[in-house]
Amino acid sequence: MDICVKWLDYYPVGQVLFLRFFIGFIPIFFIIPKDKIFTFYKTSRPGLHAFRAISGALAIIALFLGLRELPLADVVSLTFGGPIFVTIASIFFLSESVGIKRWSAVFLGFIGMLLIVQPAFIELNYYYITPIVFCIFFACVAISVRSLSKTEANYTIAFYFTLLCTLLGLATIFFTDWIMPTFIDFVLFFVLGLCGSVANLLLTQSYRLAEASLVTPIKYLSLVFAIVFGYFIWNEIPKILTLLGASLVIASSLIIFMRENKLKKQIIAPRT
Repeated sequence: MDICVKWLDYYPVGQVLFLRFFIGFIPIFFIIPKDKIFTFYKTSRPGLHAFRAISGALAIIALFLGLRELPLADVVSLTFGGPIFVTIASIFFLSESVGIKRWSAVFLGFIGMLLIVQPAFIELNYYYITPIVFCIFFACVAISVRSLSKTEANYTIAFYFTLLCTLLGLATIFFTDWIMPTFIDFVLFFVLGLCGSVANLLLTQSYRLAEASLVTPIKYLSLVFAIVFGYFIWNEIPKILTLLGASLVIASSLIIFMRENKLKKQIIAPRT
């Protein structure tokens, strides 16, 4: 998904947002039970769905902007910081107590993020703030999903998020010049929508079926793919500080995940 977003950077962000989520409806409808096909959208918690959807939309827009302007490995590395902000948000919104281990992990993660965003201070590249904005709103998503998942089905949560992002993207047609996609670009948009939606559903299901301590390290392989594709497609060579910072952020997130898993809390995957 990230590669397609970066590749299609000559299309307006609103158009990319619309096609990502409009096509993303397809996998969601395939997992709705047949006996729920006419009632899957019913909910007693519309306010929390709206909060989750708005937070998710702002997170994904920030992510798209970052992918257009920054090296792929830098963006992917910074998004690993999601659990750091979730830990902080859980203190204020869920009144959770956080011990010295998780506070140490948060501090370690922030050091790693500062190393990755170092070009923002040297080159005045303010787009490095966008993945951090993503992490902040991801924390809002995680907190709301923790609550919603107690009473709502996965497809209901995904549906309202997808619906809002589709409508937001569509609304931009009135004040931006959309471009008619070529056949190749449409194929990329189709891959973008399917990959984004299917990956989110699969990642959520993996946390239901396996221990988070087993799933999370595998998820960080995405950095390897980001480095490989970034090099071969855009000739991007990761900086030493990026790799060092990414290592600290990953170590921080793993500490948080293992600690929460030990406490038997629900784990929210580090991506919207």
